[in-house]
Amino acid sequence: MLVALLDAKQAVRTKALHDIHHVVHHQNTLYEATAPTALYVAAILSDPRTTCSVDKDRWSLPGNMRAELLGWITSVANEVTEAADTIGSEHGFPLDDYPPAVAVRDIRPLLFSAAFAYVGDSDRHVSEAAMAACIPLLDDPRVRHHRAAVVPLLRQVLGTSELWQYRERAIDALDAWGEDSAGLEGQRNPFLFCDTDLVPDHLTRYAGADAGCSEEPPF
Repeated sequence: MLVALLDAKQAVRTKALHDIHHVVHHQNTLYEATAPTALYVAAILSDPRTTCSVDKDRWSLPGNMRAELLGWITSVANEVTEAADTIGSEHGFPLDDYPPAVAVRDIRPLLFSAAFAYVGDSDRHVSEAAMAACIPLLDDPRVRHHRAAVVPLLRQVLGTSELWQYRERAIDALDAWGEDSAGLEGQRNPFLFCDTDLVPDHLTRYAGADAGCSEEPPF
């Protein structure tokens, strides 16, 4: 499955990407295999083959395989943040009692270094995905001192994204870190499925010419 992420055939790469989401991280669950998979994903980010494309569906964010892999790292890192630990502890499931979560926490500095290397990537989709991955990883006390250097990049990269999801991620992170998020524009109405903010070419299938729905929502 991991080797297939770098396969020459787009369909095979796409299937492998689907598998790492739904086999070793199904519905955001951390398994024994999740941390080793994350190490592998971080290690192959620099492989030129990760600049190849993958198939997209209606829920996909834009970008090549490298952007997708960074997005997967983001999803894994989100499960071991301080906020996730607080919620888990309130329900009797602290992260320290769950070995797969401990394993992911242990490798956060390595994952941060791998993701941060692409914050300035010439491919905008990759740089945005990398910045998004850095946010939850910076909860780790061993790399938290990098937040100060990341703040201006957060404003410049995610704060100016065409995607409201990324802009709101920037606002939320800056607010959580006690930084100024003034001037950044989030989603005008997060409860509207078809929103005029979803205008970029890769998202036109979500909205009609007059910002109305062109198809039924996915729920």
